[in-house]
Amino acid sequence: MEKIDEKELIQMFSDEDQRRKAFSILVKQYSESLYWQIRKMVLCHDDANDVLQNTFLKSWDNLSQFRGESKISTWLFRIAINETYTFLNKERQRNQSNFTDLEDVMIQNLQSDPWFSGDEVALKLQEAIMTLPDKQRLVFNMKYYNDMKYEDISEALGTSVGALKASYHYAVKKVEAFLSLEL
Repeated sequence: MEKIDEKELIQMFSDEDQRRKAFSILVKQYSESLYWQIRKMVLCHDDANDVLQNTFLKSWDNLSQFRGESKISTWLFRIAINETYTFLNKERQRNQSNFTDLEDVMIQNLQSDPWFSGDEVALKLQEAIMTLPDKQRLVFNMKYYNDMKYEDISEALGTSVGALKASYHYAVKKVEAFLSLEL
């Protein structure tokens, strides 16, 4: 499938007859990148799929509110990030009643996830990343794995570039410290 330009998609969204087709194209174009962004935060394949589905449901419901002031991809990433945080907060509340740490549960789930194909080093890296606060983890994943520019991350998260650079720097230092103790 040929990728459709964002401006063309926006035009299609404004036409009631083409809105469903445009949304189908949007889902096809952004599912994979959104899935992996979500998956890096929630770790579990099934949870990532649930959050992705919620992201697209929310974006469909709020399509009329998209004003075109940002790129569609930025808008979708912001929705995905918010849905991811909502999921993580619900999981933390659920696990608080069990007196277990969500990050430990997520690592255990990752180890037993049949979709995880990493080796021991990849697992240790995920454990290190899971020790980061949510925002640092998100910035680390966007910069390290997606190689996103700070300007693009800034637009998606609504944070200054300077704050993102500091957040990434601290995240890298924490990951390095964790790995130096573990490996």
